[in-house]
Amino acid sequence: MSRKKIQTLALLVLCFAGVFAQNASLPSDVKATKETVSLYKNLQRISAKGFLFGHQDDLAYGVHWRYQQDSSDVKSVTGDYPALYGWDLSGLESDHDKDIDGVPFEKIKEFVKQTYQRGAVNTFSWHSPSPLGSEKNAWDTTHGTVASILPGGINHDLYRSWLDKIAVFISSLKGNKGETIPVLFRPFHELTGTWFWWCRNACSAGEFKTLWRFTADYLRNEKHLHNLLMVYNASGGFETAEKFLERYPGDDMVDVLSFDTYQYDDPQKSDRFEKNTNHELSVIGQIAKEKNKLFALAETGYEQIPYATWWTDKLMKAIGNNKISYVLLWRNHGWNEWLKPPHMHYYVPFKGDRSEADFIKFYNLDNTFFEKDAAKEKLYH
Repeated sequence: MSRKKIQTLALLVLCFAGVFAQNASLPSDVKATKETVSLYKNLQRISAKGFLFGHQDDLAYGVHWRYQQDSSDVKSVTGDYPALYGWDLSGLESDHDKDIDGVPFEKIKEFVKQTYQRGAVNTFSWHSPSPLGSEKNAWDTTHGTVASILPGGINHDLYRSWLDKIAVFISSLKGNKGETIPVLFRPFHELTGTWFWWCRNACSAGEFKTLWRFTADYLRNEKHLHNLLMVYNASGGFETAEKFLERYPGDDMVDVLSFDTYQYDDPQKSDRFEKNTNHELSVIGQIAKEKNKLFALAETGYEQIPYATWWTDKLMKAIGNNKISYVLLWRNHGWNEWLKPPHMHYYVPFKGDRSEADFIKFYNLDNTFFEKDAAKEKLYH
């Protein structure tokens, strides 16, 4: 073969490699909006140097307040908002005006637009009630529930109607220029657990994969939602890649690999939380690298944060050197009379909390990105 032919062949190989690399860096939805593509690429980019810090329901309420203009427990401590905001869709499917935690959907819509315009990111979970009846909530584990909503199932039409309502809401999330706001959509969260109707003890792996693929395909191709980054979310305890991927629905339907885990034991007596979390992040990090996906710690926390240096001594050690895109802490409900026994329920410090000083140290770390940092990164451009 002549030198010229070899050079031409080498050039073609490089071109194909470039095209492959470019396509591999795109969201799984081939019709994703330009803002959604930009968000996906930029989350990949910034993960090399840091991760977004998120908080569930951050703007809606805190430990001692409800629906106060510009309020945030995170901001009260750091002077800055989170870079990521978590919300829930449960209630839309049942025509309620508030979500499962009492936040009005009209308020959520306002919050999503505000935070998007400031350069932050929004993610939605969906504590969907069981389709088997209004008396059954997300925590019902009746076997056969998933099968009932798959194509051909007795509740399939009902489930489609639920997705129609979800689609109406998500498509109503618009920026100032009329563009649809990108969101990280995390349905069927903690799918490897045993406490929801979509969990591993209530349906087969095949049924779950079919449910996921139908849901993503319906929202994309029937409802024309192309602003979703799909978040595959396990619960902690999977330990190996094989366990994590047992219910994985395919690369063409997933953008983010993630899991949820919380600290429950005494951090002064045990290092189990940080060791297990770090290991499992490394497991999904390797999968994410092979599949060119994002990965994240999608829910975590230590209720009431009784360990004063939990942020820098436990959470940062749990994350370690793993190049995650984001971490989301659970909500600051405050006094919760529904818990047994009733007690204070919060996961991010507020002004005067014992972990306040350490949280400020956490905020000032170079690799923790809050809203001001996110705005500088221009995630949607």
